[in-house]
Amino acid sequence: MSSGQPENPVPGEREPTLTIAQVAERTGLSHDTLRYYEKAGLIERVGRSTGNQRRYQAADLAWLEFLLRLRETGMSIADMQRFAALRAAGNVTVADRLAMLREHRAELADRIRVLRRNAAVLDHKIDHYEQLLLDEHKDEHEQPGTDGTT
Repeated sequence: MSSGQPENPVPGEREPTLTIAQVAERTGLSHDTLRYYEKAGLIERVGRSTGNQRRYQAADLAWLEFLLRLRETGMSIADMQRFAALRAAGNVTVADRLAMLREHRAELADRIRVLRRNAAVLDHKIDHYEQLLLDEHKDEHEQPGTDGTT
């Protein structure tokens, strides 16, 4: 497996698969986190090779990448589990999944507004301190005797 390319050790399997190490490298998740995601129901049971090693398919990787986006945008594990359960239940849950994503997106938009407002306050404070330093530097150069004259 030194080539880094997906292998296909499972007889009859059509799609190339990835080892847990390859998925960990591509997603930045640890092996333990990947196993936890499976135990927590965030991802469906991953296929196994004849040696009982986890073998991830492209669809598993795409789903993990989506879960990472949910996590990075602040979705709780409990909500991610609820979303994953709805997804596993099939197309009858599309409306529920859409509602969850819309609600999460609205919450994210609110957080972005708050972060932008806070960033503006920080920018203002940074400008204030930069101006204080400029004024201090200017005052030092205007003091009698500091510019070479008396």
